[in-house]
Amino acid sequence: MINFIKRNDTANAQGLFAIRLRICKERQRRYFSLKIFANDEYWDADNECFVILKNVRDKKQKEENEQRKQYNYLLSSYRVQAQEIIDNFKRERIDWTLNQFADAFLNKEKQGKIKAYMENHINILRETGHIGNANCYASTLKMLEHYDNKLDKRVFSEIDIKFVKGFDVFLQKRNCKGNTRKYYFKALRSILNKAIQDKEATDKTYPFGKGGFQIAKLEEETEKRYLPVEYLEKIRNTPSKNPQREYARNLFILSYYCYGISFIDMAYLTKSNIVKLNSGEYIVYKRHKIQHQKSIKPIKIKITKEIQSLLNTLKENSPTVDDFIVPIVSIGGYTGEKLYNHIRFRYKKYNNYLSDLAKELEITDIKLTTYVSRHTMAMMLQRNDVAREQISQMLGHSDMKTTNTYLDSFDTTVIDEAAKVLY
Repeated sequence: MINFIKRNDTANAQGLFAIRLRICKERQRRYFSLKIFANDEYWDADNECFVILKNVRDKKQKEENEQRKQYNYLLSSYRVQAQEIIDNFKRERIDWTLNQFADAFLNKEKQGKIKAYMENHINILRETGHIGNANCYASTLKMLEHYDNKLDKRVFSEIDIKFVKGFDVFLQKRNCKGNTRKYYFKALRSILNKAIQDKEATDKTYPFGKGGFQIAKLEEETEKRYLPVEYLEKIRNTPSKNPQREYARNLFILSYYCYGISFIDMAYLTKSNIVKLNSGEYIVYKRHKIQHQKSIKPIKIKITKEIQSLLNTLKENSPTVDDFIVPIVSIGGYTGEKLYNHIRFRYKKYNNYLSDLAKELEITDIKLTTYVSRHTMAMMLQRNDVAREQISQMLGHSDMKTTNTYLDSFDTTVIDEAAKVLY
């Protein structure tokens, strides 16, 4: 039996009595200190919770009322933890003792802190080169800390549906759109799933899934901007006299010819990504953002004369460093997080150059960004009746449900034929 009992024998300096967790089994009992204190006036012994006053107006009383609400919330989480420990003993058919419960409960208290768990996971991601994922979790943790100034004390069982709904309201008040909120909630859901798998958290209070908070409903349709044919031709056929804009123009066209390859994927390409196959040389790579996911197949891009010419032109004007084949990384010797941050810096520069190029070419109704080349490539293929299955494979979509079905369906010759409409 699980109960919360107020001591009546010894008070602290403020005259308050400790609330303790009491576990009973076979007429034996054990008490656990929770560092929560109450007096007779505000402790409901029958319901084992603090009394919450209604229609409170005085500022001090409001603060005390809010503190009691937090204590009730904490007591609820302790009850869930205790019940989960007992349920685990039952599932494993263990005839547990109070000492065994104490070991599990006290260990749970030392562990199970969401902030400490996230920080540890972020450090591991950084150490293993998953810089993008680490940054995602770090930004989510930072936002959670803005939302809850007691996050460092929160255990996983407190991250329930009420907490998540409150976080969503908080994000909306900060004018975060649906896709931004989805970004944070996907990271939070992922860390909760991992914690449950690691037995640091319980699924009893899991706030997502069936009947829980629906992340998918946050998704907003984002406009896929692509260039009309006349704008694409203007970019392809109008060299700029400005070196930075010409550099950006050539990178944009290279991305377009290379199936809409992202800037970061171009940046990471090295000589090891050039592979000789039966029908010629290919750029073979996995998308950086999903390369560590299971069953991800590499994208194979045949190096045509147009692609080779662009690579040569880019390197003539901006020499490459180390083994990189596209002149994006400008300082040699960088690795890991230092390299990633350098590429992100270059990415911002590139978008600025593209913006200037758009003004020079009088492309005013579309914001020219790195993603426009990708969307333009996909639309050009679709306009030329290329099967969507082939387009999906060429893009290397991260949506595995719609993409993995087709990853092995087409050999490189089919893709090569499909790509001819780009030139």
